[in-house]
Amino acid sequence: MGYVTTKDGVEIFYKDWGPKDAQPIVFHHGWPLSSDDWDAQMLFFLSKGYRVVAHDRRGHGRSEQVSEGHDMAHYAADASAVAEHLDLRNAVHIGHSTGGGEVAAYVARYGIPQGRVAKAVLVSAVPPIMISTDRYPDGVPLEVFDGFRATLAANRAQFFRDVAAGPFYGFNREGADVSVPVIDNWWRQGMMGSAKAHYEGIKAFSETDQTDDLKAITVPTLVLHGDDDQVVPYKHAALLQTEILPNATLKIYEGYPHGMLTTHAEVINPDLLAFVQA
Repeated sequence: MGYVTTKDGVEIFYKDWGPKDAQPIVFHHGWPLSSDDWDAQMLFFLSKGYRVVAHDRRGHGRSEQVSEGHDMAHYAADASAVAEHLDLRNAVHIGHSTGGGEVAAYVARYGIPQGRVAKAVLVSAVPPIMISTDRYPDGVPLEVFDGFRATLAANRAQFFRDVAAGPFYGFNREGADVSVPVIDNWWRQGMMGSAKAHYEGIKAFSETDQTDDLKAITVPTLVLHGDDDQVVPYKHAALLQTEILPNATLKIYEGYPHGMLTTHAEVINPDLLAFVQA
């Protein structure tokens, strides 16, 4: 574990486990979490002999709680700072939710131009854009995200508890196998970060049009999504991603929630491994 300083002077925390000569698997976490959200995947790939790397986004987890730069362009640049610092090559970059947007931006703008990326994976990811626009009229109304901002500003601790206990893991569904420790861990990760980073991050993950990023990703890309994702609807994310990406493979999981990497790791992890090894 360590820190890297970005070009604009921000301290970014990262984990780097496993053999340094092994193929790197790089994980990009969702909003408002940290690299800890990838525990199940990092331990799994580590056990298979891979080098596993993950960082905390600026303002999240153990990274510096700076005032500025809470946008997709800075997220991608920060990810590149980690990749360049560790000289990661032939890497597979896997991103969940907002982290999927970060992967798309990093791979398109830095990873492919620098020759560092072998493959990419977008899991329950936000691209091309979440809000309704002229280009994508079936998106989510902006007022929904305005509501997120208002609720976060009023009581971030309660908002984070409600998200984790409800739609994120599908724990609000009838008959759901609710895990209080999973809820507590989500809340713990969220509350480690900066309220300002989280507040401004809502705009980053909902209003950034990443169509051009997706078009530029020529490496093989796996798109995974649950069809009961209440946070990022798959019809406005995964289906559009596979239409735009030049080299995409799509898999939709019946009944899986947004946080399926945690709730269904025993299914998702082998699928990720099969793609990496293909």
